[in-house]
Amino acid sequence: MLVRPALLPVWPPRVMDLFGREGPLVLEVGFGDGRFTAELAKAHPEWLILGAEVSAASVLRAYRRLKREGIGNVRLYHGQGPFALRNLVPPGSLRRVIVNFPDPWPKKRHQRKRLLQEGFFRRLSTRLVEGGDLLLTTDHEEYFRFALEEAKRSGLYRVEVKEPPEAHLRTKYALKWKEAGRIFFHAVFTKVAEDPTPWPPIRRYEVAHVLLRGELPKELTLAKAPVAIPGGVAVFLEVARGEEGFYVLTHVEEEDLTQDLLLEVRRSAHGLYAGVSRFGSPLITEGVKEVVRALVRELGRVGLEVVQDHT
Repeated sequence: MLVRPALLPVWPPRVMDLFGREGPLVLEVGFGDGRFTAELAKAHPEWLILGAEVSAASVLRAYRRLKREGIGNVRLYHGQGPFALRNLVPPGSLRRVIVNFPDPWPKKRHQRKRLLQEGFFRRLSTRLVEGGDLLLTTDHEEYFRFALEEAKRSGLYRVEVKEPPEAHLRTKYALKWKEAGRIFFHAVFTKVAEDPTPWPPIRRYEVAHVLLRGELPKELTLAKAPVAIPGGVAVFLEVARGEEGFYVLTHVEEEDLTQDLLLEVRRSAHGLYAGVSRFGSPLITEGVKEVVRALVRELGRVGLEVVQDHT
């Protein structure tokens, strides 16, 4: 029921491999505690629903709800919706996307973080089937108008403003806002054309480590300064000493993907190992490889020499 992209042999997986059967594929971005997801799955047992949610606590609550209610046509992914769309959904396979009460990022300087922008609508068109659609429900009028304009700017959708379906008003936030007397807005964005630009899955790698020659330093100090990586930024958060070496907690933000992972600097049979720990099954991306290179550069400053580079 939980999707772990690092364990999937290929991206995107076939619908059959992910669900064990074929059927209309639906993506819900931001499923919260899963009450709407569960209701949707029971109302449409023929649908195959992939949910994406950034809150770990919400994923756990939704997982427990689905398991308790015996729902088998839902798969949950802990992470950002655009990542799931790009890497877990085959091109031209998605029947519907549901976005209920997305974060409106109301401050002007934060609007670039909004999900429903022209670029997203263009990329979404490569994953939707012909006539597939996106359903948006929100209580934030300014963001609603913003999304309408962004979709129209793409030229790839027919946009219809409608009354929200009753089921969409039974989410956790809808019930909260209904009590507060807020007004709700709803639109259907139906694909009428497709963006010609390919949107392949993120490239991932098997390994990201370097073997070095020299003595393990007595101390390892890394500045908590941003490290530029392809399409994002990383930060070395904390260094801890262990029996065999050092562990470096590292925060990595790339396009549509955020990871906290462990890097290791430790003794091995072939020299000093500097690279990614397997703890937590991190995704090895170009950004992660660049973080390892940054760590190795710091180790070079204390006299260690590269013997084998697997980045």
